[in-house]
Amino acid sequence: MTIKRFFPLRFAALLWVALFFGFMAAAPARADSISVQRASLQADGSGWSLDARFDFDLNSSLEDAVNKGIPLYFTTDFELTRPRWYWFDEQPVSVSQSIRLSFQPLTREYRVSSGGLQLGFSTLADALAVIKHVTSWHVIERNQVHPGETYTASVRMQLDVALMPKPFQIDAVNNRDWNLASDWKRFSFTVTERAK
Repeated sequence: MTIKRFFPLRFAALLWVALFFGFMAAAPARADSISVQRASLQADGSGWSLDARFDFDLNSSLEDAVNKGIPLYFTTDFELTRPRWYWFDEQPVSVSQSIRLSFQPLTREYRVSSGGLQLGFSTLADALAVIKHVTSWHVIERNQVHPGETYTASVRMQLDVALMPKPFQIDAVNNRDWNLASDWKRFSFTVTERAK
């Protein structure tokens, strides 16, 4: 290969690489992800509660599924760990809670339910606003942690396909449109004193 032919090929390759990485950097955030905007722990009467805010949008397939009466379940996971040099990390807390989103065609109402609590909303956006904000969720009992110790708190949210009706689970597992989850958000938590 002559030098004259080598430089145009090399230039074309470098230009392609620059365009590719420029496109990747300019690409918007993935539509199939949940972002954790913030998360913190607040002392309550018998331990600590989690306050977290998430951000996501339902793609057209998920929105269509809800409007056809298929319930969606959003599960929030919380873990508390402490490294130990002599053994595996200590994990005093690992809890989850699920919130159900459904639509009632007769009343044209979106419903958000968790445990025995159920709220109704006239729009999907209003219902999702409640799901995106986890507030006052009691996650740590005061006897599970030690004063003066520093722990790593981790939180995430995901669309929980395993809680859906069985016929829809099979389709959801093989369909990327049903893949909606956040990465773990980790932050330090130091127990300054026992919650009162």
